[in-house]
Amino acid sequence: MPFLAAIFSRQGFAILLLSTILAACTVVVDDGPGARPPRPEPQYCSRRYEPVCARRGGDRQTFANACLADRAGYRIVRDGPCRDGGGGGEEQTFCTREYAPVCARRHGEMRTFPNACEARAADYRVVDDGPC
Repeated sequence: MPFLAAIFSRQGFAILLLSTILAACTVVVDDGPGARPPRPEPQYCSRRYEPVCARRGGDRQTFANACLADRAGYRIVRDGPCRDGGGGGEEQTFCTREYAPVCARRHGEMRTFPNACEARAADYRVVDDGPC
């Protein structure tokens, strides 16, 4: 019996030692000089309607608020809805939350919108019902 007690105590000591070493391990990630810490993402965006015009690449779109634009990866260009390029009026477009997807095109880019109103508000032309 003393032999078994010695084996179990050695294994117990080894397990305890390895557990302590693993618990002390940490990982440090350095993205280099000037790296910004990641922004905390909001868990949700409010439904407050404060329209903004935002851009991502060549795509310009009106969002209901800045949080939604940021969440979609767009950079805010200005407060208020985007103006259409035709020099027309400053009409604001208010779209419902109805989900009736459409496929729309602008400058050769195809994109799916939740409804036709939102496609037109983003200066896209509806080309087909349903997603692209």
